[in-house]
Amino acid sequence: MKRRWIWLLALILVTATCAPSPNVGTIEPPIIETGVDAEAWALIPSGEFPMGQHDHLTMVDYDYEMMLTDVTNQQYAAFLNTALEESALLKIGAVEMEAGGEFSLHEGVSASYPAEPFYGYEHEEEIKAGNKLIIPFEEGLRLEFDQENQKFSAIPAYANHPMTMVTWFGADAYCQYYGWRLPSEIEWEKAARGTEMIDGHGLPFPWGTEIEGNQANYYSSFDLFEKMYGKLGNTTPVGFYNGSTYDGYVTKTAVSPYGLYDMAGNVWQWMGDDYPDQHYRSLRGGSFYSYAVDLRVWKNNSAHPNYYSPQVGFRCARTGLQP
Repeated sequence: MKRRWIWLLALILVTATCAPSPNVGTIEPPIIETGVDAEAWALIPSGEFPMGQHDHLTMVDYDYEMMLTDVTNQQYAAFLNTALEESALLKIGAVEMEAGGEFSLHEGVSASYPAEPFYGYEHEEEIKAGNKLIIPFEEGLRLEFDQENQKFSAIPAYANHPMTMVTWFGADAYCQYYGWRLPSEIEWEKAARGTEMIDGHGLPFPWGTEIEGNQANYYSSFDLFEKMYGKLGNTTPVGFYNGSTYDGYVTKTAVSPYGLYDMAGNVWQWMGDDYPDQHYRSLRGGSFYSYAVDLRVWKNNSAHPNYYSPQVGFRCARTGLQP
């Protein structure tokens, strides 16, 4: 068993602190292969970069790597299956979860997590030791579980879409299991915008200064999936915006200066940062449910680590060159 996680299929309550989640329904999109390798990593070298809306020069004094894409449903299913095979502690059952002082049960996958320091500040959320939600078994989850064979699999049409309906605990668990971690906000923003300055300002979007509908997946961007779901849309396969044409829909290559895909739109991405004295977690990047203005690289969001949504996913980071 890797690191601190103990696996358990369980019933759990989760509380959401963001806006109401979009309902993506049960429509299955066509299977689209983008040709982008979801197993690839990008190297981000040490150095200064302009951070935030006001371009404060910020130093990152080490090299690090980040996943080229968000973690996919297929990758997350493989992770859960490996945990099932390697650990006798993975069980099916029910667990009582506390949220805002109330206790409830909810079906899903959970893991043991240690207590975090608690100082009793106003509005501070206490994170107690115990089983924490990884993913819920609810509509919107793009994984299926074969109880007889104890195997997870991704719904084929969504296999290369970003893993969603995953809590911060579930995102952290995935990265920690492989010896990686969630990126900090500073690491994420540098990977998203690079070091280029135009007229004294850093890039507001990963690819440049303007945004068009065929560069990212956001609300009313008129991509292929909005034909099925309306303006709300749905997730697109990771690496979808790579200059390819899909069923007559022409995309533009929209990678960050270091070659990362979907650093604006598609799904919000969990960060490793803990909001000071609150224990909420940061989110970056915007989603298919966000307006274009909210895809600017300095925009952020936050949520309780129990939060999950069809518009929230993640990718991992690692320091040093690892195999």
